[in-house]
Amino acid sequence: MAELPPRKRIDDAELLRALAHPLRSALVHHLMAVGAATASECAAAVGSTASNCSWHLRRLAEYGLVEAAEGGDGRERPWRACQVGLVLGGADGDPAVAAAHLAVTGTELHEEQELTQRYLDTMDQLDGGWRDAGGFFSYALNATPAELTALTEAIDALVRPYVAAIRQDAPADARSAFLAMRAFRRIGHDGKPV
Repeated sequence: MAELPPRKRIDDAELLRALAHPLRSALVHHLMAVGAATASECAAAVGSTASNCSWHLRRLAEYGLVEAAEGGDGRERPWRACQVGLVLGGADGDPAVAAAHLAVTGTELHEEQELTQRYLDTMDQLDGGWRDAGGFFSYALNATPAELTALTEAIDALVRPYVAAIRQDAPADARSAFLAMRAFRRIGHDGKPV
């Protein structure tokens, strides 16, 4: 298999703050999931207006996260994501980066919750194959930091060939699906590591 393109690493506070905006985050994730789309198509997908999406898409283009795609006319030009995924870099001691990183993470968690709730709200309308294919899994692991790193890297290697923005061999009946994964040290209710 050919090497997959890298994800964009983001460790700049200003860029992280731009992605902490819920609509901008939703727009980037939508374009990474479905490919090129116009502001009107994006608006229908993310629950906003075409003019608002157009404004935010232009801001995202200034940051190099999206770009105008071929096709369409001046008013209804399509946009596409410039990357196949994002990796949020560490703060490395910079409080501004740490705060922005936390804001992006909060935005992404909210977006994941919203996607999950929409799925649950409409699950009975989906084809049985899609209902059976979905799932919610959680595991209580006992691992070292090196083992957890190796595990998440192995899972990433399994998942990346299916990423919508780069998959070339998708069957005709393939559709957009969502997968999220979290891996972190378990923290007790008292705020201390378990």
